[in-house]
Parts: sequence; C-alpha cells; structure tokens
Amino acid sequence: MDMKQIKALLQEFDASTLSKLKITQDAFSIELEKNIGAVAAPVMVAAPVAAVAAPVAAAVESSAPAAVVPSGDMILSPMVGTFYSAPSPDSAPFVKVGDRVKKGQVIAVLEAMKIMNELEAEFDCKILSVLVSDSQAVEYDMPLFAVEKL
Repeated sequence: MDMKQIKALLQEFDASTLSKLKITQDAFSIELEKNIGAVAAPVMVAAPVAAVAAPVAAAVESSAPAAVVPSGDMILSPMVGTFYSAPSPDSAPFVKVGDRVKKGQVIAVLEAMKIMNELEAEFDCKILSVLVSDSQAVEYDMPLFAVEKL
C-alpha cells in the first residue's frame, strides 16, 4: 500500500461510521480505531521487511475534526480553508441554529489561498447546529453544519 492509498483510506475511514478497521496485505498491516470525539489513530503492525509503515502517523495528524460529530444529514466542507460564519466581522452570521435555508442560499464563507469562496446550501434544509466556530481552519469533507433536509 502506498502513501496515496493510505491517505485515501484514512479520509474514507474518518468520514465513515465505522469505529474499527484492520487491513493486512502481504507484509503490511494497518489497524484504525475511533473513539467518540477523538482522532482516528492508526496502530502500525508490520513485518521486519515493511518500510512503508513509518510515515502514516504524519498523515493522520491533520485529518480529524476536533468536535464530536452527530449523525444525520450534514453539510460538509468542499475544501481546506478557514470558515467564516458572516460576510464581515461586524455583520450578522449568514445562518443561525433553527434557520430554514433554501437551496443556493449562502450559508458561510470559506477562505482558501486569500480567496473568499461562498458556501451555498445544496438542498433545502433546517440548521440544527453549527459544528465549527468562526475563523476555524477546516479540512476537506469536514462536517460544518448538522441539518434536517426539508
């Protein structure tokens, strides 16, 4: 298994509802386990010949959200960047808990490489909770809002 495959596996595991995963392939073995609110931590077990196992820990450090993620419908981050809940620091937030949102309505701004990208709702929904704080760094596919589809 190469680093690209391991990174993809870590992202899929992090986004899944699985709590444990163990894969053994030839002389390579990886075991992943999630705790509620914790980072998916790999436990590397490899035969003496396997030299691939060492770099995996660095790939995991930046991939997990800090908050406990509720189940249900979510609006995920489409990119890595900084989350802003309002168009400017002195403005009201785009949405609050309990707001009903229409498809195409701007619900946040994600800053990536000094470019402000408006995040629009992909479907009609009701905001149940905001899972990240203003000015927080977010990862690709990180849950931003817990919602109820309408």
